[in-house]
Amino acid sequence: MAPTQIRIDAPADGVRRITLNRPEARNALTTTMLGEIAAALAAFAEEEEVRAVVLTGGEKVFAAGADLREMAEKTVVDVLDDPRAGHWRAIARFPKPLIAAVNGYALGGGCELAMHADIIIAGRGARFGQPEVNLGIIPGAGGTQRLTQLVGKSLAMKLVLSGEFLSGEEALRAGLAAELTEDAETIPRAVELAARIAEKPPLAVRLAKEAVRQASEALLAQGLAFERKAFTILFATEDRREGVAAFFEKRKPVFRGR
Repeated sequence: MAPTQIRIDAPADGVRRITLNRPEARNALTTTMLGEIAAALAAFAEEEEVRAVVLTGGEKVFAAGADLREMAEKTVVDVLDDPRAGHWRAIARFPKPLIAAVNGYALGGGCELAMHADIIIAGRGARFGQPEVNLGIIPGAGGTQRLTQLVGKSLAMKLVLSGEFLSGEEALRAGLAAELTEDAETIPRAVELAARIAEKPPLAVRLAKEAVRQASEALLAQGLAFERKAFTILFATEDRREGVAAFFEKRKPVFRGR
């Protein structure tokens, strides 16, 4: 079946572009969307002519987080059986170069999706963050682990515990983004870089990517397992229900530690 929540095109030789396509919801990540991304990447992994992939949300927003209407009523059992975890693992396993072109908000799951890429190109108007704490939960798709690896313990703690955002320029200085561009140039620059990589010897590129990943893969696996456990446990708390209710009611939440 053709995807319904992403668009796929070929902007350059050897390059495929995946564009998140829920502008009415600021590209909030649904289970369907994550499944379509995972399926597209699985197909690209098998297609010899595909040498690199660009992932973008368009010129205005990357992804403002998980779809909270979909997540609001989930229980601990639902989270334990959630197919999203499998989609995230499939995205993480993509063996070819993946470049994220980030404009506007990349928050929560959106920030985690960007960090699943090998290279992030950020627009000046980009905003990165892991504000899950405001909902009584924590990042559940690698945010605590990948963010710490990329920006260091202190800044990761600040972002995860406070829910504050990083600008595109701050993301570049912190090592989260590889390049900073004007907003109008973010996607073209990502495509240009992907096309340059696509010209390189594909076996060398794939092994180079794997070699870099090996630098942190062992510790990452342990951290991801703990993060997922903690994320699941928090779905049983009253604070989580209060945080989500306050978000939809557009009021300040009152957390009671239970």
